[in-house]
Amino acid sequence: MIYLKLIWSYLKIGLFGFGGGYAMLALIEREIVGPGWITEQMFTDIVAISQMTPGPIGINSATYIGYVAPGEASAMFTNPLFGILGSLVCTLVVVLPSFFLTTYTSHFITKHRESALVKGVFTGLRPVVVGLIASAALLLMNSANFGSVSYDIIVSIIICIAAFSVVFFTKIHPILVIVFAGVAGLFIF
Repeated sequence: MIYLKLIWSYLKIGLFGFGGGYAMLALIEREIVGPGWITEQMFTDIVAISQMTPGPIGINSATYIGYVAPGEASAMFTNPLFGILGSLVCTLVVVLPSFFLTTYTSHFITKHRESALVKGVFTGLRPVVVGLIASAALLLMNSANFGSVSYDIIVSIIICIAAFSVVFFTKIHPILVIVFAGVAGLFIF
């Protein structure tokens, strides 16, 4: 059943997704796009939407994928209630391992904060997290986003450069820039 498969996938993501949402993207993509629950283009769209909505990207994407995946897996799960159930299941399953691990290890880390072993573990994890975030950037440079040079790609790059410039060189709030970029995309595309 699709829900058991989602639970297993998001349990793995929750247990082994170190470094935050961007570092988890490669694992999420392998677990969700690999079985064919969503397409590569849908995954890219989910990442974009998850970046714009409040909250961690891993949890936002779990909620959305949990809503969409049952309907994509079988026509008998197209009722929105199945999607809501999938959202709840995926969100809980991705959060619970981190919650329990953090609760359990916080006491240990607080007690042994000055330990050379604990310092060494955190020193070793930093470059791994940077590498995972870099792999997320490479993961998003896929054929769904950059298949061929087209009008859409050129306009998207122009909107990206304009949004970056406005945020970097002015004091306009980034949320307003996101709204304006969305409105521009609505009218252009």
